[in-house]
Amino acid sequence: MRGSAAVIGGGVGGLAVAVGLLRAGWTVTVFERAAGLPETGTGLGIWPSALRALDRLGVGARERGRAQPDGAMRRPDGTVIARLDVGRIRRRHGEGVLLLSRPALLGLLAEALPAGTVRFGAPVAGPAELGDGYDVVVGADGIRSATRAAMFGDRFPLRYSGVTAWRGTVPLEVPSGGETWGRGRKFGVTPQGPGVANWYAAVAAPEGFRPPEGDLAALRRWFGDWHDPVPAVLDRIDVAGVLHHDVHYLPPVPTYVRGRWVLLGDAAHAMTPDLGQGACQALIDAVALAEALAAEADVSSALARYDGARRVPTQRMAAMAVRAGRLAQVRRFTGLRDAALRLALAFGPPG
Repeated sequence: MRGSAAVIGGGVGGLAVAVGLLRAGWTVTVFERAAGLPETGTGLGIWPSALRALDRLGVGARERGRAQPDGAMRRPDGTVIARLDVGRIRRRHGEGVLLLSRPALLGLLAEALPAGTVRFGAPVAGPAELGDGYDVVVGADGIRSATRAAMFGDRFPLRYSGVTAWRGTVPLEVPSGGETWGRGRKFGVTPQGPGVANWYAAVAAPEGFRPPEGDLAALRRWFGDWHDPVPAVLDRIDVAGVLHHDVHYLPPVPTYVRGRWVLLGDAAHAMTPDLGQGACQALIDAVALAEALAAEADVSSALARYDGARRVPTQRMAAMAVRAGRLAQVRRFTGLRDAALRLALAFGPPG
């Protein structure tokens, strides 16, 4: 089947589904509220299943990123809770995890689109605004999706995870990545590129919490006496480049489809970042949707196929991420928490 599609949102999922649909012979227009692609941003871990999704889109990402090295989960004094064995992931799934910045991934996807496919500076208030001009409207408009609101109203409000988070990049070479877990807070570092490291911090706090002394002073108070390289990261943080936000997630919705409208990525299943799967699942969504629309004889059947293929696994992944995030909020009985973390890593993260 061929037809026309409007994609609301030019993030990872929106650009990916546009690539897939164009390859299938569809006419596609992407509406993106931003004025252009971002020039800066933090890193993503692209897991093997998402790398295979990029392969199916004809987008080669491996030469633009770097392989994730082994790492460890540690306590604030540097003692190891558990090792992150990337080799095991490679043996199980055929390849490891690729580290790639969000701007680099968006650039790769945009390069695969003809000029004019993406209309920058073109916000869409909701799918009804587009009228009947398209066979399919894809809501790839993020965690606060206007498309989802048009489908369900306020029936499925976002839920606060109990954590507020900071993230950014610093000019620092780190040989490996990992997370350090304290009492109700954690700090993560991963290499992004030569001389650049991603960092993130998460603290259990009431929704809307803002440290009275300012972000950087609070981060130094909470994490400044933790093991290396955490103090070195803190010393290099530029406050102007720090992103701070409360972490929310979407409870399960009963369907990703309403008529010609369909949800994808965070609009469908916004999850906490604890498994590093948000962008990966959006890429897999995009391939599944494009392939369903290419293969089925009508839009209704195609969207039903997509919903049947993606809703249960993505909602399961989102629930796993919430549970992992709650584990990191533990303030007491950290020995039991560490044992649970070792057990979770022994089963291996999703590929």
